[in-house]
Amino acid sequence: MLAIGATSLAAAGATLISAAVASAAIARKVVTPDRRKRQDLRILQVAHDCSSVTLARSLDASVPGRYGMFFSDESGYARLGAVLSEGADHVVRAVDRVAYGDLRTAVRGRLSGWYFLSPEEVGVPVESVSIPAEGGDAPAWLFPAAEANACWAIHVHGRGVRRQECLRAIPVFHRAGYHSLVVSYRNDGDAPESPDGRYGLGSTEWHDVEAAIEYAIEHGAASIVLMGWSMGGAIVLQAASRSEHAGAIAGIVLDSPVVDWIPTLIYQAGAMRLPDAVTRGALHLIDAPWGGRITGQSAPVGLAGLDFVARADELSRPLLLMHSDDDGYVPPDASRELAERRPDIVTFVPFKVARHTKLWNYDEPRWTNAITDWLERLGE
Repeated sequence: MLAIGATSLAAAGATLISAAVASAAIARKVVTPDRRKRQDLRILQVAHDCSSVTLARSLDASVPGRYGMFFSDESGYARLGAVLSEGADHVVRAVDRVAYGDLRTAVRGRLSGWYFLSPEEVGVPVESVSIPAEGGDAPAWLFPAAEANACWAIHVHGRGVRRQECLRAIPVFHRAGYHSLVVSYRNDGDAPESPDGRYGLGSTEWHDVEAAIEYAIEHGAASIVLMGWSMGGAIVLQAASRSEHAGAIAGIVLDSPVVDWIPTLIYQAGAMRLPDAVTRGALHLIDAPWGGRITGQSAPVGLAGLDFVARADELSRPLLLMHSDDDGYVPPDASRELAERRPDIVTFVPFKVARHTKLWNYDEPRWTNAITDWLERLGE
């Protein structure tokens, strides 16, 4: 009996140690910028003239619309268009253009919501500017309005990507008469790194958006719309609620936002089939005062403070919120709950089928009309 007890105790101890190690790895992954993108798309065949590509069937590969596709470890990029045909295990899509790289030799890639690679492709005059932020000058793109005015939009990209994510929104804001400032923030690969080199999931990055707000005001802005994509939504919400210049913020636009990190991280852990104990351990490490010894963070994230369902009453500006039921990465539940809590200020535009931050790609007219109509009402 003693031998059996010792064996059981050893097994339990080993299980606890394994869970702790896994929790530490997941916690580090959440807060550490990932410089290498996962190429999870199999390229089965490419037409000899590169006019079409056959992809292994997946949820992302089969969704209608137009997308970017990085391939061969980011050495190539192509724009994909309509679904031409599909079978049980494959999808054939039109290739609108190969921007660079040899698509004919590619075997792996990844789909992206990015469609424009450079600001010049948008068709709107642009200039590069620098925003004085806490860690140094953060590069940004400024798209001036056609006519001088005091209406500005500040665009904030999501986790693990760069400013190009925001370029899809520039034409609609330009037509509405807005100056658009597309910003970078700490640890995104463009702006200077923070001392710890870790994401704050919005709890630290909002300071860089605050710097952008100050830049806009110094250059004539009196009415500012903040637009955030994915984690950029969490950053924008923090800025809107904590900015010293909140009076200049006229409204907020959110695309596939993280409104509450805890259900988002639990959802993603479930998709990875992680045990509950590992998930709970990772969340605890991100928030624990001593967790930085393991994750590398200089301070706890404070996940409860990033929950804008709970903090809904703190919001006071009109908010356009667009989210897909089929997002697949950030569940829309918190977005819907925020809309239900604050129907007085939130305009919720639900999508279906579209994947995470790919609402424009899937249904550009609906996405564009939603922003156009909302901006018109904002200006009334």
